[in-house]
Amino acid sequence: MSFRIRNHAYFTPLFFYAMAAVIFLLALGQFGAFFFQIGLMALGLFILLILIECLLLFVKPQTSFKARRFLDERFSNGDQNEVTISLTNHFPFPVSVLVIDELPVQFQQRDFSLKYKLKSGECYSQSYSLRPVERGEYWFGSLNVFIKSPLRLLERRLRHDANASVKVYPAFKEMRQFEMMAISNRLTEVGIKKIRRIGHQMEFDQIREYTNGDDYRTINWKATARKSNLMVNQYQDEKSQQVISIIDLGRTMKMPFEGMTLLDYAINSALVLSKIAMLKQDKAGLITFNNEVRTIVAPQRNSKQMQVIMESLYNQSTLFEEQSIQALYTAVRRKVHQRSLLVLYTNYESLSAAKRQLPMLQKLAHDHMVVVVFFENTELKSITNQKASDIEGIYIKTIAEKFAYDKKRIVLELERYGIHSVLTAPEDLTVETINKYLELKARGYI
Repeated sequence: MSFRIRNHAYFTPLFFYAMAAVIFLLALGQFGAFFFQIGLMALGLFILLILIECLLLFVKPQTSFKARRFLDERFSNGDQNEVTISLTNHFPFPVSVLVIDELPVQFQQRDFSLKYKLKSGECYSQSYSLRPVERGEYWFGSLNVFIKSPLRLLERRLRHDANASVKVYPAFKEMRQFEMMAISNRLTEVGIKKIRRIGHQMEFDQIREYTNGDDYRTINWKATARKSNLMVNQYQDEKSQQVISIIDLGRTMKMPFEGMTLLDYAINSALVLSKIAMLKQDKAGLITFNNEVRTIVAPQRNSKQMQVIMESLYNQSTLFEEQSIQALYTAVRRKVHQRSLLVLYTNYESLSAAKRQLPMLQKLAHDHMVVVVFFENTELKSITNQKASDIEGIYIKTIAEKFAYDKKRIVLELERYGIHSVLTAPEDLTVETINKYLELKARGYI
């Protein structure tokens, strides 16, 4: 361990080993003048080396060595985000460097360090990744750089880039990935299914000349009479439909999965769904609620809408309160006047909890297309797949199977009331939700 002198100078382990050797030689001087003379010479050399290293390290160290930490303006929650450290050695000699970066408290990591050896005039940079699992503002401490000269008796600490901050937003990297794949028609690579269209598109696009293979039912006879050629009506997918993501902030969304809460998975999915809906020429909106409605973003389709949604989702938090489906129903009746697709992200752990909300959900489904998205309990699923070896194991497995069966009964109960549902594991949430949206759109339900 290093012993601290003043604020930025430290003794290294080699310093104590050398000092112990000098003391040992001086102690041997009690048995002979020869050893005492050697000890004095060693002591003088030791002091001289310390003075030389002080001159090497402490004369203009701030300009002789540069260190920088490069961060993006914002991090993507749940994704790997890159941090780059850049080092430049302007000393006229090679140095050994120990870098200790003070990471934000959210990562709970206090032993993060990197070691380097830099030649004179050499520049070096290295990147490492951080995966945040909470949204909010993260503060980095100092970038501590400990420098040793070739003598390695002392080391100098330099501090750089103190109190740097970065904001962690919902998973915009995942959103960009889906956006690029949607633009290049490669969504099937991430599990998005190709949905066969049923029936005809209902929104008129243009009148054009008939070509082989066109449906004869689309022939426009009036235009045919005017042009003396067969003309047909061309239709396209309906546009400007409203897709509203509704996120439950109640205590049931506090459940963790791989370091993130179910709320974070829902927020990430809602962000991607909003972007895909806008790429499909629909309008995207947002509602969050718990015991009352917290946020309402009116459905729009413009260049600023995604930023508005992202800023609204940035500071949403799960509270230990029971969600009020009545408050949600009242807000939708007052604010949403056009028939819309309502994607409700919530979680049910029992059939009775779902039945309490069914009357209000049924009322919402009377005026809108409602899709309830809730989560499989993956821990229970792993228990049901295990073999029970004793009475206690049989009891635990039976209870787990009962809860898993209740989840499937909830799906059937929702369907009985004309409400669509998605039961999915948290890691598959985004893909399953987009598949459901594309399916409903292809079938003309919205």
